[in-house]
Amino acid sequence: MNNTKRIAIIGATSSIAEHCARIWAQQGSVELILVGRDQRKLEIVAADLLVRSQNTKIEIVVTDFIDPTAIQNTVDALFTFQPIDIALIAHGTLPEQQDCQSNLGLNYSTLEINGISPVLYAEAFAQHMTKLNQGSIAIIGSVAGDRGRKSNYVYGAAKGLVTRYAQGLQHRFAGTGVNVSLIKPGPTNTPMTAAMKGSEKFATPEEVAKTITAGIESKKAVIYAPAKWWLIMMVIRHLPSLIFNKMNI
Repeated sequence: MNNTKRIAIIGATSSIAEHCARIWAQQGSVELILVGRDQRKLEIVAADLLVRSQNTKIEIVVTDFIDPTAIQNTVDALFTFQPIDIALIAHGTLPEQQDCQSNLGLNYSTLEINGISPVLYAEAFAQHMTKLNQGSIAIIGSVAGDRGRKSNYVYGAAKGLVTRYAQGLQHRFAGTGVNVSLIKPGPTNTPMTAAMKGSEKFATPEEVAKTITAGIESKKAVIYAPAKWWLIMMVIRHLPSLIFNKMNI
């Protein structure tokens, strides 16, 4: 009997995803399929993982994150010979809000890569996991999707789309063998946030990855990472507009 857990990571070169992969590689018999757009970057991540865990089987898949046909074909190929046990959908970008306001092309691509693309990947995994009645789909959203704020509302709108989609997917799979987790990281000190003021005080990707992998393992529906962001966003979501609109956040 093959007890090796197969984990597909979409956007495997992101800092948070890479640290999740490190944790999984150290947990025993796993096969990691690293999916991304840049062959060289994927090879660097794979080489690092092999140094840390030489017995981990690693596969690299280079594909497109936008084209629906490419997304469908990529996920179909992953299930050709064996099922995927965990699909972590982790890719995204974080452009400046001001740039999104002045450049409609950037506005569009921000909504597309952070909102539509993760949804299409999740739906493709859901098609296969439905037939098998097993598997976990974990989608990285953001606390930015909990309430629109002037500092990042284009990015937040895309993550809000992911939030609503994940809620529907959870409703669809309730009572089945398929689990869906929505992950909401708070500000994290990664290359994506390096230019942001105070980024050195953000949570580390190691800390966030530990919370994410533990949450997926326990099949949590919503994973705030770090957990304190559940309370912070609960307060922000419930602030009256009269107060909220005076805040510079």
